[in-house]
Amino acid sequence: MTTYIARRLIYAAIVLLLITLLTFLAMRLLPGDPIYMLMTPGEFAQASMEQIEALRHEFGLDKPIMWQYLNWLGGIFRGDFGISIIQRLEVLDIVAKGFPVSLNLSLPAFIISLLIGMPAGVISAIRRGKWIDNGVTIIANVGITVPIFWLGIMLIYLFSLKFDFLPVQGYTSPFVDLGQSIRQVIMPIFCLSIFPIAAVARQTRSSMLEVMHQDYIRTAWSKGLKEFSVVSKHALKNGLIPVITLSGMSLSGIIGGAVLVEIVFNIQGVGRMLVSAVLSHDYPVVQGFSLFIAIMILLINLIVDISYGWLDPRIRYD
Repeated sequence: MTTYIARRLIYAAIVLLLITLLTFLAMRLLPGDPIYMLMTPGEFAQASMEQIEALRHEFGLDKPIMWQYLNWLGGIFRGDFGISIIQRLEVLDIVAKGFPVSLNLSLPAFIISLLIGMPAGVISAIRRGKWIDNGVTIIANVGITVPIFWLGIMLIYLFSLKFDFLPVQGYTSPFVDLGQSIRQVIMPIFCLSIFPIAAVARQTRSSMLEVMHQDYIRTAWSKGLKEFSVVSKHALKNGLIPVITLSGMSLSGIIGGAVLVEIVFNIQGVGRMLVSAVLSHDYPVVQGFSLFIAIMILLINLIVDISYGWLDPRIRYD
């Protein structure tokens, strides 16, 4: 196990290096110049070339591209993620401000998707062909196809404008006002969780149907065990292996889907900040957010892989 984790961490480091390089080069290839974003059209028309070059020198943009990359990479190992070109703030401070907001949306959505999706899939598989199976299947198909941004707009119209029950937009930290925070995150969390719930339910149903036809399950039935015991002690752990894989992918998808949700509900999280940074060519902020998102996704994948051994003792990491 230790060897396997060490090997995966080495692979993760290589992947992170490639991600940082690709992100760095992609931002430089985009048309536009972040220095122009610092000035209004009037200021730019009056600025001299010396003033513009002084700004480039201040942010190191007058150096060769590879020198800029190596300088930024070296700063990461020293804990220095750079300064935002547009906001003139430490990138680490901006990341620390945005990530708790996105996590407060993503983690509850992920937990809800497991708490609802997995039991729904299990019940649907056990009651195959019954009305509850048909209902879960229909709802899951709808949940997979519905666009997140459209769902968010419909929820705002219904619960905010029509019934005046929930706030239209914004975010409040739960440490500042718990009640207001809960009211503001209900609709965003629902939007983020609807697709994972449907995906997990479908995958759980499919996996459980396959497992329930195995020989050891028939043996358990022949022993006279009750349905709950057969499902929970014999079928569930083996049936969960594909579901755990999908859950890891779903959490990564939730983090990515937060971009649309944060824009629709005007929430200053990772997604909205990242989009704003890309549009304003704020290189250090984009690179910082991309690095932290990549680290999170790689850690999720590692945890998912390690969980296989717990679910199925036959799996070895040698």
